[in-house]
Amino acid sequence: MRLLLIEDDAETAAFVVEGLSLRGHAVQTVMDGQAGLATAMAGGFDMMIIDRMLPSLDGLSISRVLRDAGSEKPILILTALGSVEDRVAGLEGGADDYLVKPFSMSELIARVDALGRRSRSASPTRLAIADLTLDRLTREVRRGGELVDLQHREFQLLEALMLQTPNVVTRTMLLEGVWKIRFDPGTSLVESHVSRLRAKIDRAGSPMLIHTVRGEGYAARTP
Repeated sequence: MRLLLIEDDAETAAFVVEGLSLRGHAVQTVMDGQAGLATAMAGGFDMMIIDRMLPSLDGLSISRVLRDAGSEKPILILTALGSVEDRVAGLEGGADDYLVKPFSMSELIARVDALGRRSRSASPTRLAIADLTLDRLTREVRRGGELVDLQHREFQLLEALMLQTPNVVTRTMLLEGVWKIRFDPGTSLVESHVSRLRAKIDRAGSPMLIHTVRGEGYAARTP
């Protein structure tokens, strides 16, 4: 999964990143509350792991803002405050789980995996943008009711973009999510696949739905 860690303690952040990266997750770290909120609002993450006590904006406030904005992505709060009242406040603030410091890596991994399974089971099976539909069960893609024949990677690429609509999905996120590549291979792998996908989806006379956002990445959205 693509995880956003908002944690201002460098030692804790390094511990979390190392453990979750070894588990196969891609973790981006932000060490400030306001910056973390902005990063989370930009989208592209499967889950947020947020420290409760942060500079500029606390973790519970970040959680509330995200929920008020309509985000349904899982949120795990990390905190040194372990009373029942603190746990209740975290859950009522929109968090899905609450882990008290100090914690073991095995427990963190178990909680992240559990939230990930819960999120995937609740994710939609049918995605749609304008007249473009993608069925994740039958793996059928249609544009204007007509079946679009996609190769396996093209389907995965379109699925990754539509799951984040209308947000931008970066090249790095696509490499990690679709190809499971944790480094930049220095090739036009993503660009060539997007080009082929666009040729099949954005046919002549149809509004463009696969957009290149210069300097940022790609987005599936209406014009």
